[in-house]
Amino acid sequence: MTTTLTDRFKQITTFIFDVDGVLTDGTVNALASGEMYRTFYIRDGYGIEQAIKAGYRVAVVSAGNQDGVRKRLAFLGIKDVFMGGPTDQKVNAYLGYLNRDSIPENQVLYMGDDLPDHAILSRQALLSTCPADAADEIQAVCDYISPVVGGRGAVRDVIEQVMKAQGNWATWL
Repeated sequence: MTTTLTDRFKQITTFIFDVDGVLTDGTVNALASGEMYRTFYIRDGYGIEQAIKAGYRVAVVSAGNQDGVRKRLAFLGIKDVFMGGPTDQKVNAYLGYLNRDSIPENQVLYMGDDLPDHAILSRQALLSTCPADAADEIQAVCDYISPVVGGRGAVRDVIEQVMKAQGNWATWL
C-alpha cells in the first residue's frame, strides 16, 4: 500500500520550523547600533496562531538567537523555542524536544531551507518540507517542496495543507 502525501499530512500533530529562510526570507538587516533584525510575514503568523488554537504543537529550532525573534515567536504563542545552539547541533535540539514530550517522529512536519537542516530533514520518519527557494541539497531530501518561498507564506502553506487534510482549516467559514 502506498502512502500519499495527503495521508502523511493527516498524521501530523507537530510543526517544527527553522527561522532564517523559513519564517523569514533569510535577509538580515544590520543597523548601526549593531542590532540585526528580521522581517516576518503576517500570513505565516496567522497560520501559526490557527494551528496553535486548533491544538497542534508548534516549535522552532534555530541556530540564531536574537531577542526580536524570540519576542515575535512569543507573540505568536510558540512556547517551544530552541535557539542559539551551533548549526551542526540542531538535530540534537530537535531530538531532545521529541524525547522530552514523547512525540512520535511520524507525527512531525519539519520545515528547513539550508544545509544546517539537512541532518533533520533527511530523517525518514518525519514529514520533511522546505520552501521553494531552499538549497538544492535540501530540496533533494524533502517529501514536500512548498511552491512558496521562505518568509513569504511557505509556513502558511504547510500549515494549511495539514489542517485542510485533517478538516481543521477555516472551519468557521
